[in-house]
Amino acid sequence: MSKRICVKRVLPRRAGWFRSATLAAVVFGISAAMSVHVSAAPAAPAKELAQKTCAALASRVDEVSGRGPLFLRSYDNSYAPGPTSEPALSNAAFTYDNALAIMALTACGQRDKALRIGEALLDAVSLDRAGWKGRLRNTYRAGAQKQRPIPPNGWWDAVGNQWGEDPYQVGTATGNVAWAGLALLTLAESTGEKRFRDGAAELARWAVEHTRDPRGPGGFNGGLQGFDDAPQPLTWKSTEHNTDLVALFGWLAKDSGDDFTGPEREARAFLDRLWTAGGDHFPIGTGPDGVTVSTSTSGLDAQLWPLLLPKAPEAWRAALAYAERAHGADGGFDFNDDRDGMWVEGTAQAALAYRAVGRRGDADRLFGELLKEISPGGYLYATRPQVLTTGLAIGPDSKTDDFLYYRRPHLGATAWAALAALGWNPFTGKTVP
Repeated sequence: MSKRICVKRVLPRRAGWFRSATLAAVVFGISAAMSVHVSAAPAAPAKELAQKTCAALASRVDEVSGRGPLFLRSYDNSYAPGPTSEPALSNAAFTYDNALAIMALTACGQRDKALRIGEALLDAVSLDRAGWKGRLRNTYRAGAQKQRPIPPNGWWDAVGNQWGEDPYQVGTATGNVAWAGLALLTLAESTGEKRFRDGAAELARWAVEHTRDPRGPGGFNGGLQGFDDAPQPLTWKSTEHNTDLVALFGWLAKDSGDDFTGPEREARAFLDRLWTAGGDHFPIGTGPDGVTVSTSTSGLDAQLWPLLLPKAPEAWRAALAYAERAHGADGGFDFNDDRDGMWVEGTAQAALAYRAVGRRGDADRLFGELLKEISPGGYLYATRPQVLTTGLAIGPDSKTDDFLYYRRPHLGATAWAALAALGWNPFTGKTVP
């Protein structure tokens, strides 16, 4: 087995308590094939944002030649090289970001482009290099996917003369599994093809078999981290992960022959118990013991995503008021409650949450802020400041809160902005009322 190295700061989509991140004329123009209508008159913020983000996402798919399966790079290095261009990120295609891209492209009316990513995702579900069916890695290599099994992200370390991989990137975070399943269900509903639903069910079964944990508030833990020869269970539990699983299990229970009603109840019971512990908001999750509720920091998406679940209790809307108090920063929302700057992806999430609860004026205000964050290449920046803290660690071996976001053009932020601008709920595959 080749020697592997670990890069300390890989900027995963989620770490610690969570999931462990053309030409301008083409990007800002709208193809005639786009379903988002173009008006000669000045567009409202949501409409303008939808046009620009849909065009940017579509153009990135078209940049990969052919019609075969692909993954999109998460950080658009070609348009903004900078301090986070380590090898671990230069060609990284985070699973979560690509799942979002599938959903956003579907919402944009670009099903054929969404399918190219979906085919790669389904291939990855069908066979992993370790021989596990239903397991996904947190990160793959961007570009056309011609190798089977599809390999996780890695790079040649010229200095050490060795192949490098990162323990987070080759790990499997529960939330990423759930988001991939939701993306496949989106394609199943869009295409009518059962194979995508079967892939989502395979992912749901993996989560049940490998992350179920009845201790304390119950629910499901964080997944696995580390290399294939020594995977390390992540024993903490995340409010966000369990929210994702409520959506995945519930959608499958409604639309497939598999019975996921039991796991759905378990994940939902976790949310209810965390809500009780928080009073007017959702704590971020539990500590590594899987029992003790963590109050060390606050997570924005833990407040917002439960509001997007079908039949979310009206009482949970208090979490939105809490988010405004604890996370409001610089015209938008911060990742955590230190309020040191605007997290662009989370601000898009907040805009969709506002639309979901009927606060369209607040959503429009955020759309205006998001329009300010479009990079020259068309993607939205991940952050407004140059560096944004999260209060989280990249992995269990981290000695500090070393999970940071940087101001770089980001696929995940762009996809969330498209979803919010189009009013598309990723937990249901439908537009919000």
